[in-house]
Amino acid sequence: MNEDGQISWKNEKKFIKALKKGDEWAYRRLYRDFAPKIGSFAKTYFGTDDVDDIVQEVMFRVFKGIKKFKGNSSLSTWIYRITMNVCNTYYEKYKKKNEKVFSVETDDTEDIEVDIPDKETDVQKEVESEILYEKINKALEKLPERDRVLIKLRDIDELSYQEIADILNIPEGTVKSRLHNARKLFQKILKEEGIV
Repeated sequence: MNEDGQISWKNEKKFIKALKKGDEWAYRRLYRDFAPKIGSFAKTYFGTDDVDDIVQEVMFRVFKGIKKFKGNSSLSTWIYRITMNVCNTYYEKYKKKNEKVFSVETDDTEDIEVDIPDKETDVQKEVESEILYEKINKALEKLPERDRVLIKLRDIDELSYQEIADILNIPEGTVKSRLHNARKLFQKILKEEGIV
């Protein structure tokens, strides 16, 4: 990982070249490095753990489209864009089937940071840490999808504002403004849940 939280390879151009040539090691490494991040993003987007189909679809599109990748953005940004597109497609399918998708009205409060304690060998602390982690995830699921995605990309995946702007195809200022509002709402939910 680099300082922006992005997966980095020593020489991304050589890595992309290996992917374009179809080198098996490159595909294995890409899957190993990105499948968990795609799954985590999709879980945040939909508020569910059942995201295997999305991960497979994203990887399929990456494998299919890598030869057309021109390098106008980083490989990470390109993959996040594909993930966003796949999530949007699945969202539309769910909407058509009238399946429940999270939607919460926004509200204003103050910003707050929530630290998830590191797991330690002490069983009680580990259990407490796991419970807190679950509570924070449940609180995150109460956010509207757009807010969850912003918090996931910035505060969990630690992407830069510019990277998020590129992924979502919106101005960097809009990212900052929306993220500010998302954090306010998240703080309100955390307070209501008694987490902070």
